[in-house]
Amino acid sequence: MALNKLAIASVSLSLYAGHLLDEKIRAAAQHGYSGIEIVYSDLETYSKSQNIPIHTAAQKINQICNKNNIKALSLAPFENFEGANSPLETRLQLAKHWLEIARLLKAPYLQVPSIFTNDCSRDAAVITTEMQALADLASATKPTVSIAYEALSWGTNHSTWESALDLVNSVNRPNFGLCMDTFHEATKIWGDPSSASGKQMYAEERLPDSLRRFVRDCPLEKLFYVQLSDGERFDPPYSVTHPWAVPGEAKEFTWSRHARPFPFESEFGGYLPIGEIARAWIVEMGFKGWVSMEVFDRRLRDGSVSVETAARRGIESWRKVQAEMEEKSRL
Repeated sequence: MALNKLAIASVSLSLYAGHLLDEKIRAAAQHGYSGIEIVYSDLETYSKSQNIPIHTAAQKINQICNKNNIKALSLAPFENFEGANSPLETRLQLAKHWLEIARLLKAPYLQVPSIFTNDCSRDAAVITTEMQALADLASATKPTVSIAYEALSWGTNHSTWESALDLVNSVNRPNFGLCMDTFHEATKIWGDPSSASGKQMYAEERLPDSLRRFVRDCPLEKLFYVQLSDGERFDPPYSVTHPWAVPGEAKEFTWSRHARPFPFESEFGGYLPIGEIARAWIVEMGFKGWVSMEVFDRRLRDGSVSVETAARRGIESWRKVQAEMEEKSRL
């Protein structure tokens, strides 16, 4: 059985504003999680509810984590940094603020998703230089914060692990590596919400090939942590007339925002090959680091699902992932 420490993103415990971050931390700890990914908007909501500055809120949340014996794994998500059309110095000033918050939380990682806007540079040299500046800023003050870069499946410049790993190699900083998410791997080369089958063409050939190459080519020390979530099958298939559709928004982004249950929650439409991906990234890679549940389930928005229920769902899901990885290892 995989012995990785398990974390959960704060938004995966509830998307309801009335469920505050301190409540989420206590629920996660009580259900056996070792870590929590702090989403900035949750921290911001908590600071406003307490009528305290966000830096003070971060210190208080760190104290709550310590009291409940749970680790703040990351601060997330620092979005749309690479190649953005605003001055680099402006973006680095914002990054400095986020890094200050991460250090107050004692979070070792700042999660940086790949940019997904169209008004950005596509110049690889520019992007590398900017990411080097970010990584250097994150290591300029101790303790060093590591940049966990995540290729979104709808990313503008980087939407695959291959291109993200190329960026990691070109940045060439010890504190710059990968956050790998099962949803992005699966929706990039396997799943298709607009297909009647729910799959892309050649999905069954492309996924195993991608996983084999990842195990072969990705240095273990550059895999910072793994995120798990499933994807709900659309019935009827997604189209521009779907009630969730937003003009100009990638269908994978729409899918992500509304229909990402915990792995193996088939009762909520989950059907992506999460076990196959997790086995490659965790078992075959020999990865002993953090695994985190990062789901975006629309059912968590209105407050009708308790934080405790979501925490329990995540633990049950992790047990299913572990069992599936063991089963596939025996085949």
